[in-house]
Amino acid sequence: MTQATGRIPARRQFLRGVLRNVSLVLLGGAGGAAVAKRQRLVRENKCINQGVCSGCRAFDECGLPLALSAKRAAARNHDAR
Repeated sequence: MTQATGRIPARRQFLRGVLRNVSLVLLGGAGGAAVAKRQRLVRENKCINQGVCSGCRAFDECGLPLALSAKRAAARNHDAR
């Protein structure tokens, strides 16, 4: 009887470790997928910031109509000063 009760905590620790590692792998995979999607959208010249150009990391290289319009407006404001 003592062997059976001694194995139960070890089994629980094993299962906790497995579940912890599986969740870490899934979390890492989801993060990697999000980064890959963002890079793909930038390569395909699609908006990654839901149309909000100010503060966007891809703004300088962006060729979308909204970004081009924002660049022209910024240039006009800069020239007016």
